[in-house]
Amino acid sequence: MSETAATNRRFLMRDLPGLARSGLLCILLVLLGGIAASAMHVWDHYRNRDERPAFTMTDLEGAYHGVTAESSLLAALRRGHPETAPAAAREALIAWLTGDKISENYDNLDLGDNAPSEIIAANCLSCHARAAAQQHEIARRVPLDYWDDVRPLAFSTRIEPTSAKVLVASTHAHALSLATLAVALSAMLLATGVSRAVLGLLIGAIGVGLLVDLSCWWIARSWSPAVWGVVAGGALFNGACVLASLVCAWELRLARRK
Repeated sequence: MSETAATNRRFLMRDLPGLARSGLLCILLVLLGGIAASAMHVWDHYRNRDERPAFTMTDLEGAYHGVTAESSLLAALRRGHPETAPAAAREALIAWLTGDKISENYDNLDLGDNAPSEIIAANCLSCHARAAAQQHEIARRVPLDYWDDVRPLAFSTRIEPTSAKVLVASTHAHALSLATLAVALSAMLLATGVSRAVLGLLIGAIGVGLLVDLSCWWIARSWSPAVWGVVAGGALFNGACVLASLVCAWELRLARRK
């Protein structure tokens, strides 16, 4: 039997009465809104784990595996900023920022010219002093004149992973609800007129994405690269759900066959 003939003989959502199609279409719109809200929740929930406003992989790695987020000053120094600073001065600042007396040694008189405050004054304030704000935009955003300016940028942050107890509860809730959603959406896909190849790709992506995402929640606790599996699995699952919802919505808007 040809694929076209098989399609003509199986039940399609377009055969439903108009009110039923409208109800299913409303459910799909709610689902799409939920996926959008989920993305916003992930961004808002994780973006400040390292106490910085930007959402980065460090935030996710901290949540699932645990990580020490380098301070802004330490990260800048290791990137080679400022480029004109002598190697000895850079190494002295790195040693200070990785030590356990950051506050005490900032302007320690016993260190003389090797005190961090003196090194910063000699190598950084040409761009990061308030007096340079007219010439350098960076001076307005990141001044380094005083310890009160430097302190928020000097301390690295340890991000502890989500506790196992919370992760169990979250897995319980997400595994049951998302698996049920996946089954329902797959069943709706099977009641559309799209080709078997498209059905296979979408349903396969939904299932694989969900399994990879949830599995990597736990794998990442002991193996940090699995955090990328959380990202990839979540993106695959949610992307496939969006495409599947759009396919089903298109099917529901088609006229009922006579």
